Amino acid sequence: MLNDIKPEDLLYLDIETVPLVANYNLLPEEHKKLWDKKASSLIKESNTPESIYNRAGIYAEFGKIICISVGFVVNKDGVRFFRVKSFYGDDEKVLLTDFAQMLNRFGKRQSANLCAHNGKEFDFPYIARRMLINGIEIPEILNVAGKKPWEVKFIDTMELWKFGDNKHYTSLNLLTFIFNIPSPKDDIDGSQVAQCYYNGELERIVAYCEKDVLAVVQLFLKYKGLPTIDLNNIEQADN
Repeated sequence: MLNDIKPEDLLYLDIETVPLVANYNLLPEEHKKLWDKKASSLIKESNTPESIYNRAGIYAEFGKIICISVGFVVNKDGVRFFRVKSFYGDDEKVLLTDFAQMLNRFGKRQSANLCAHNGKEFDFPYIARRMLINGIEIPEILNVAGKKPWEVKFIDTMELWKFGDNKHYTSLNLLTFIFNIPSPKDDIDGSQVAQCYYNGELERIVAYCEKDVLAVVQLFLKYKGLPTIDLNNIEQADN
């Protein structure tokens, strides 16, 4: 199957998420009670719902998306370029609306597929859930309800690495290391995103998210035995 998919047919993406508010004490009382119930299944040893609230961002019911970075491969006379664009900001509904419009245009391509690392477990469902919460119609390529497995246009670089081993989790950072791909974690990592966001460092997060997207495409090219993209061939997309 992988041999039939061209790098140019994929939209590579990564998302960054944070808790809905800066800290536990800012939660409305009803939402606080719901988080307490959720946290009860996550708490270990001396932890409390308040002490693990920094983890709320990984759950679509308690977090929000602050950045979606996407990229696509362009072949110019046999040389591959990578064009990157980010949708980001404090207003999640605005960035998701803009992203949905782009995704609807991309999804019209017959060979269109979405590609992310751990995308099937995290990025794709998280985006779809937050779109529903914000009253945004889910683009067809992202809406998998009722579809047959072969109709789902998702490529997951972590799933490809599993080779059928369902219990195996491998981080993007580890895979970039073993494949000698420049690490996207050279400034911050996922555990620092919420703190950076609530400190007003959104642009820093966007840069980090775009590095993750580049790492995903480089990893996909490695899987296919193709040369990775020269770092001088990275471009910002206009639209």
